[in-house]
Amino acid sequence: MAVLTEAEDISDIAFGYMGSKALFAALEFGVFTALSQGNIGLTGIAGATGLPKERCRTLLSALVGLGLVTHDDAGFANSPAAESFLVKGARHDFGDYLRLQVGRQMYPLMDQIEKALTGDLEDDHTGSYAQWFADPEEARLYSESQHAGSLGPARGLAKRVDFSGIGSLLDVGGGTGAFAITLARRNPNLRITVLDFPNVAKLGEAYVADAGLSSQIGYCHGNALESGWPGGQDAVLMSYLFSGVPDHSHAGLLRKAHDALNPGGQVLIHDFIVDADLSGPKNTALWQLQHTAFTPEARSLDDDWLIGALEAAGFSDADVGPLIPGMTKLATARKA
Repeated sequence: MAVLTEAEDISDIAFGYMGSKALFAALEFGVFTALSQGNIGLTGIAGATGLPKERCRTLLSALVGLGLVTHDDAGFANSPAAESFLVKGARHDFGDYLRLQVGRQMYPLMDQIEKALTGDLEDDHTGSYAQWFADPEEARLYSESQHAGSLGPARGLAKRVDFSGIGSLLDVGGGTGAFAITLARRNPNLRITVLDFPNVAKLGEAYVADAGLSSQIGYCHGNALESGWPGGQDAVLMSYLFSGVPDHSHAGLLRKAHDALNPGGQVLIHDFIVDADLSGPKNTALWQLQHTAFTPEARSLDDDWLIGALEAAGFSDADVGPLIPGMTKLATARKA
């Protein structure tokens, strides 16, 4: 019996790809949004999504098996989680992040994971964010979907860290400004500079303007690994940056952060960081592997290594704790 249970666990892992594709397809055809009206029958869902009835039934069956959709005599309905996070326009909606960035961009790149692990990526393969975002359309698709995915963590950071005494913040790799906009709205005295690739920064400036925060948030166009960082900062934020650059870049990033900070300034690193014993969290480890597919020299970040790297860079009071439970962590430290 134990062997059978273990075999089922292995099958669940192997079939995870199929479950993900079921989720992406449901988002693509607006299944969860259609179901937000309450219990609805198969014919109604097929009509709302434009899918042939029997193919719609097959997709819905998979979604019920995944626990994303429920089914009874009254019809089909969203699970509570799907209602909160996958319905278009819901307060916590991050369906576009999953559908566009993960489904359309990152999943295809996972096809090159074996060559990335061996270091045999060919010239026409994506090997870095800089190469990826040199294409304006790829940068747009990634950044606009990431904006939705970053709003939740941004709210979590705003609750975890007291920004009331911080006058200036440098958001390195801040994308379209999800963190910057969230923090600026809650802290009117905070002035934020976002540093990101030119194709991303242009998009971010539009988001900031739409939010009416151009006087509070500005952009620097450049590659964080190569460009100079504006100094005189009370805090430096790097969200999802460490996991997306080669491991030999980390010391330089920390050195730049240290140089950019005022004495007593705080560095904040939000990323996919596994436990020191590498036992998990599972989803964190999988996201690290996913980054390796297009950043072959990316490092598996863990608590102890990151604390040691911060201390080696001259920071003190280093600490790491969860931000998105089971997914990301926040590391904090101060310049002496």
